[in-house]
Amino acid sequence: MTFTQLQNDSQLKTAIMDELAWTASVDADRIDVAITDGAVTLSGDVRSYPEHEAALHAAMRVHGVVAVADEMVVRHTSDVPDDSDLAREAAAVFDHLTVILPRGSVQTSVHDHVITLSGAVTWQYQREAAQQAVTALPGVTGVHNMITLKPTVEVSGPDAKTRITAALVRDAQVNARRIHIDVTGSKIRLTGSVSSLAERRQAEHAAWFTPGVTHVTNELSVAR
Repeated sequence: MTFTQLQNDSQLKTAIMDELAWTASVDADRIDVAITDGAVTLSGDVRSYPEHEAALHAAMRVHGVVAVADEMVVRHTSDVPDDSDLAREAAAVFDHLTVILPRGSVQTSVHDHVITLSGAVTWQYQREAAQQAVTALPGVTGVHNMITLKPTVEVSGPDAKTRITAALVRDAQVNARRIHIDVTGSKIRLTGSVSSLAERRQAEHAAWFTPGVTHVTNELSVAR
């Protein structure tokens, strides 16, 4: 590694630590940051799963970060429910989300305080809503989202590409000219380059909003 790379990594580490400290829901003193050529590793203990997610998103927001590896461990500081109680609480959450998720569409199981979601929904935003609904439950240390997508419409290749391109052009955070879109059946593949992880995520979200999509492969590289 060159001196310039070391210097850039040092500056990037400072920026990430500042962003973690700026994020009110994160105790930055409990998180260690290591960087190699723009790739970040976060380690240390956090006190809840929402704090874990907030720390990851904080690192991804920093310009110059090309990848984030997660080695953080959730260690709750107070008594937490056992797996059976947590499973009941998770199931109860979905009884109140019927406006977003059809009743019975999502099932939950819990092992060692990690919640696994299964079932089938129509849209990606419903998968995301299901995961978000259980992340803040006391005692959760992780969420595995195994919910599948079963759209009610079929993807039209040319139409899907046009819709996604238009959405990327509208998005102020995305440079649509550097992104290439391939549509095969209900699957979308994104290639090209972006300037940040945040832009990479925005482009993927645009692809997921396309009716009928069941899978998005995000191969966008982050230019340093």
